[in-house]
Amino acid sequence: MKPCPTITSFLILPVFLVALASCAMFEGRETPGEYVDDATITSRVKSEILGDPHLKVLQVNVETMQGTVQLSGFVDSWKNEHRAVGIARHVPGVKDVKDDLVVR
Repeated sequence: MKPCPTITSFLILPVFLVALASCAMFEGRETPGEYVDDATITSRVKSEILGDPHLKVLQVNVETMQGTVQLSGFVDSWKNEHRAVGIARHVPGVKDVKDDLVVR
């Protein structure tokens, strides 16, 4: 006797939903290796910004998540905003830069 396709589908559906939910649960989280890589990137970006004579006195915060660097804080000119973004983009391992800097 062959199993009914409806019953088989009914039994497979919960397994599929659990698998899908477990994938969503970990989305956006970092593996330990990614965390270490991101910490290294953050450190390098901060170091480069502090090493720049035009930017070292400004309030620029740096955070990294999965290779994407987020710059936030305040700069004194549009030119320094672009300078900070350019520095971040050229650090090895940076995939993208999110610019949340405010000129004031």
